[in-house]
Amino acid sequence: MSQNHGKVWWTELMTRDVPGALAYYRTVCGWHFEPMPMGAGVYQVGHRGDQPVVGVMDLASIEGSEDLPPHWFSYFAVDNLDRALDETRARGGTVIREPFVIQGIGRIAIVTDPTGAAMGLLTPAPMG
Repeated sequence: MSQNHGKVWWTELMTRDVPGALAYYRTVCGWHFEPMPMGAGVYQVGHRGDQPVVGVMDLASIEGSEDLPPHWFSYFAVDNLDRALDETRARGGTVIREPFVIQGIGRIAIVTDPTGAAMGLLTPAPMG
């Protein structure tokens, strides 16, 4: 098992009020944000100093999210995504979105655990 297996790898805020969220987290957490263009809009990457720590995404840019409330969403690192998906299914979880790749980030799937809690599982791309 690698030293990254099981770590909270990334977390992002999904909201319909991105400007309000950025203002709040700038003040409360001291983060500064840098925009990163995406296909359906702009993803805001929050930094603590030089370190990226969170993302902020506009829920309105995600098809099918009309009924979702604003929420934080976390991604957990796993060494082997296919094995983690097999274990998820075997233990009563559900795969919501099959694996996809984000270049430079890693291979990701969206799942629920056996209690129904949604999360991302991710095998991070090699660094460097």
